[in-house]
Amino acid sequence: MGYLRYVAVGDSQTEGLNDGDETAGYRGWADRLAETLAARERGFRYANLAVRGRLTARIRAEQTAPALALEPDLVTVMAGMNDLVRPGFDADATAADLEAMLAAFTASGATVVTFTFPDIARIAPLVGRLRPRVLDLNDRVRAMARLHGAVVVDTFPHPVTTDPRLWSADRIHATPLGHTRIAAAVAHTLGVPGGDASWSDPLPPLAPVPPWRRAAAELTWATAFLGPWLLRRLRGRSSGDGRTAKRPRLEPVRPARP
Repeated sequence: MGYLRYVAVGDSQTEGLNDGDETAGYRGWADRLAETLAARERGFRYANLAVRGRLTARIRAEQTAPALALEPDLVTVMAGMNDLVRPGFDADATAADLEAMLAAFTASGATVVTFTFPDIARIAPLVGRLRPRVLDLNDRVRAMARLHGAVVVDTFPHPVTTDPRLWSADRIHATPLGHTRIAAAVAHTLGVPGGDASWSDPLPPLAPVPPWRRAAAELTWATAFLGPWLLRRLRGRSSGDGRTAKRPRLEPVRPARP
């Protein structure tokens, strides 16, 4: 099935952080997916309403109505991780907001794609205690998708999704390779011609890392990223403060870059 009007909603991952930079702009998996779809359909247009740092409730409040107003035939919804990592995480409230978006978008007649999250304990061992939250939220995502007829890109079962080469130094945002894999996963799940399951293929093995070096890497990560993140939370600040969507209107897509 061809798509002509694709709208992406979500947070920093969908905005495309760390696939590009603040000067040149961010590309990200949603842009990469749009490039793939645009190559197949004349007249294809794409909007990206995602804003970094947004919690699921705010994504629902700020992005649902504008997305519906664009009358998309394809919507991707990636949300929940910013909620999950917070101390006061309310799984019921987060799931309710996510389900409300899936229900609204599927009711409009659009094909809706959502996601499970990979194993956070393997990506960032220092926050491994959050793994039960990931498992629970993933189960809820699968259930709500079945109920509303949404499509799920189920990342959790695939070991490659926790490969460090797919994640930036902050262990929050994907690398360009990670964004490429996510885009390929969506294309495969949607049955886009040319897509296949190779997105889940493992990368070549990494050289063994001595325990002392792993411990040093954890300390560096905690100092450079975890500490500043906690400080922003204590101050009530977000990386998305004052920011708006990078692509709020449906527009044609430029040819894919290498």
